[in-house]
Amino acid sequence: MRTTVFMTVLTVCALAVRADAPKPTAQPYAAMAPIEQYLIADQDAEIALARSAAPASLSKDATVLVLTRRGYEEAVRGSNGFVCLVDRGWQAPPSDPEFWNPKVRAPTCLNPQAVRSWLPWQMKRTEWVLAGASLDEIKARTKAALEKKEFPQPEVGAMSYMMSKQQYLADRFTHWQPHLMFYLPSTVKGAHWGANLEKSPIMLGPEENPDGTREPVNVFLIPVSKWSDDSPAPAHQLPGAVTTNPETGP
Repeated sequence: MRTTVFMTVLTVCALAVRADAPKPTAQPYAAMAPIEQYLIADQDAEIALARSAAPASLSKDATVLVLTRRGYEEAVRGSNGFVCLVDRGWQAPPSDPEFWNPKVRAPTCLNPQAVRSWLPWQMKRTEWVLAGASLDEIKARTKAALEKKEFPQPEVGAMSYMMSKQQYLADRFTHWQPHLMFYLPSTVKGAHWGANLEKSPIMLGPEENPDGTREPVNVFLIPVSKWSDDSPAPAHQLPGAVTTNPETGP
């Protein structure tokens, strides 16, 4: 399998859903909502939410990006090389049923290696979305960009923090649990990390999309026991029951 992750997310984010969990019966997010629903009116609130992705000792010195009608823009210039932002649902694969969910808020803090080699993908996806690209167009543009090698492979050590207690990864995942994400080339398979094995703490979603396409990077996720504010997080669900995760979709 190959990963279907694009953020990060969500996005995009590593949820293990129990096999007997109820399945969605409809597709409530068939198209993009008005842009206003994805924006956060209070810029200071978005800055605080972005910083909540990682412990304050790290995020207080990070650069912070906020989403505008023109795309992500720098709201705070940092000094430690990290970048914090709030991902939206479109950082998930186009096959994800909540790709257009305007409620998704996924605070993420990327380290310098991820800023250089993963953030450009996130910014390009956002550019396409705000320009009105359809799901099919996003798939085609991603495929073309991969074939032309327009973006770098993940640098060694590229990772990010997703430890915000305020994160909302999807209707079916809500706040889930804090975790770290590690970005690797798609040639690195789940088996190389022991991902999704029984009792293994490492998770990886499907390595191939339902239509046979793939995303540019494999994202391995490792849950942690505390939120960024140092409060305890819920007990982790183990990969033995994995059917999907919030960063990679179904």
